[in-house]
Amino acid sequence: RARGVIGHEFDDRSVIDVRGLPVSESPEVFVSLGSILPLRFLVAVGDYLVLDPRRAQHGRPWATIAQLHLAAQEVGRRGIRSTRSALEYVRLGVESTKETELRLELVMAGLPEPECGHEVRDRLGRWIGWFDLAWPTFRVLGEYDGDQHRTSTAQYDRDLRRVDAVREDGWNHLRVRKSGLGAGAPATVAQFRRALIRGGWHP
Repeated sequence: RARGVIGHEFDDRSVIDVRGLPVSESPEVFVSLGSILPLRFLVAVGDYLVLDPRRAQHGRPWATIAQLHLAAQEVGRRGIRSTRSALEYVRLGVESTKETELRLELVMAGLPEPECGHEVRDRLGRWIGWFDLAWPTFRVLGEYDGDQHRTSTAQYDRDLRRVDAVREDGWNHLRVRKSGLGAGAPATVAQFRRALIRGGWHP
């Protein structure tokens, strides 16, 4: 114990060997972070752990939602209530921390729950692409536009084709930049609310 240090005790059964190093299993780490991280960051960790990437990666997902819930059943742990609160928002299909942040801003403002990592095909069944957030009933799509979309010409061109295709197919596609989060979140929420209402959502 020392100033600035938060110690955690682990059950030996939760420790695994990774390349010769003793490492705590993912569910145990998630529960321990409940005493350190704010809710939105803890949700982002959970989203990351349970993600099964579209491009297969060895060992992924690192945990399942069921395993996280099981680990959070232990009583008396520091931060356990924060962990359980965060678990209510952990979802499959989330590819980045900013996607988590955008989703939380919208849902906590009272907008309906979106589908994460949604695959879109046109009315003829032709594949268009994957999108961060989707409300299929209301034909609304939302995406966080990170720097990779700006710095990669090939990525930018692919995105333009995807967006053109979904708009031609009748979707309302909304793109959010960094300025649309944090202090800019109220304007972003209002934009999505208007789009959902136009699509038939009744607040």
